[in-house]
Amino acid sequence: MDEIRKSGKTIDEAVAAALAELQAEKDEVTITVIEEGSKGFLGMFGGKDAVVLVKKNFNPEKAAENFLREVFLSMGLIIKIETKMQDKHLLVDLTGDDMGILIGKRGQTLDALQYLVNLVVNKNSASYISVMLDTENYRQRRKETLENLAKNIASKVKRTRKTVSLEPMNPYERRIIHSALQSDPAVSTHSEGEEPYRRVVVTLVRNRNNR
Repeated sequence: MDEIRKSGKTIDEAVAAALAELQAEKDEVTITVIEEGSKGFLGMFGGKDAVVLVKKNFNPEKAAENFLREVFLSMGLIIKIETKMQDKHLLVDLTGDDMGILIGKRGQTLDALQYLVNLVVNKNSASYISVMLDTENYRQRRKETLENLAKNIASKVKRTRKTVSLEPMNPYERRIIHSALQSDPAVSTHSEGEEPYRRVVVTLVRNRNNR
């Protein structure tokens, strides 16, 4: 429940009842007074209750945490969730035992979970929020692995003078490859194929003067 309409003898009473039912603090909600209420004649006759509409403010961190808790509960996993907002980026770090289960082959499980959290967070967000899930510093380790792969592939292309197609990668990982080789004047990179099988192709620049 994200919003509720409540009445009471006073506005404060109605708000207090709504906060209790929503299990929220006053600074976590937006309060709209629908009816201020009145005591009526001599405070006894014709009085009207105050009516308020109380709506929870959207909190991307809590939305992500609540969704992940439900997922991990269904999987029987005990995972510590830490969230941090940086501008329009939500960073989520996961800690627990045997995190390889959540990472999956080449991070596919972690990427799938990240995609779902992105959908949940942006469903009610006024502006797009980028979500990054990480565990055991996997993202940085994967980035370094891909950068080393890119350099090795570039060396192979220059040595054999043959084009090389890499394995299919998600957009984030493809950007790492492109970025790692963008300063190398001897090779060029581009992506081919349709998602989720889109891959980076590394090609020798045969006439560098025409680049």
